[in-house]
Amino acid sequence: MSGFFEYVGQCMPQLFTGLKFTLLMTVCALVLAVIIGMIACLFSISKMKPLNWISGIYLSVIRGTPLMVQAFFIYFGLTSALGIRISAFNAAILVLCLNAGAYLSEIFRSGIAAVNKGQMEAARSLGLPYGVAMRKIILPQAIRIVIPSVLNQFIITLKDTSILSVIGCGELMRQGQQIIAYNFRAFETYTIVAVMYYVVVVVLTKVFQMIERGLANK
Repeated sequence: MSGFFEYVGQCMPQLFTGLKFTLLMTVCALVLAVIIGMIACLFSISKMKPLNWISGIYLSVIRGTPLMVQAFFIYFGLTSALGIRISAFNAAILVLCLNAGAYLSEIFRSGIAAVNKGQMEAARSLGLPYGVAMRKIILPQAIRIVIPSVLNQFIITLKDTSILSVIGCGELMRQGQQIIAYNFRAFETYTIVAVMYYVVVVVLTKVFQMIERGLANK
């Protein structure tokens, strides 16, 4: 057992570097995903058919293809077709924000639908334009409703980062694979990686539950 803990100590510096990249990727991707998701949501509920089509195609493609396929398509396929080069880290953020954005779009749409329709009608009867009523009355209430789901998407996206080891991004899973390639101790290394993911997810879950309770008490 002492040998295992000694091995854990040897691996930790490299694995913590991977964990730092994992958390950074998750935060950057979710910030962009919220923006993309809100835009796609507004497109989907717009009365303009072309915007509905754009949103529908985007959601259909993202929800209908695996994350790994999206990663290969963007990092290898799209960059090759356009003749450009981007780092694996930037490609990973792009893949994650597009993927999470599609699911956040549906979350936001359900939040807007949950707001009483009478509030929009009342705002319009007072002379507020649709956009102003949506921005100042409907969206603030919808965002409050969907916060628990958005926080849950944060955890989902964090776990999805492990898939992006396939494009060579230096996140936690990739660092574990590099350690295994060097010493061939797969069982111990994957055990440490799994425990690190588990601890982070449990801590985030507790923090998010505290946030949800705080919002519920307001």
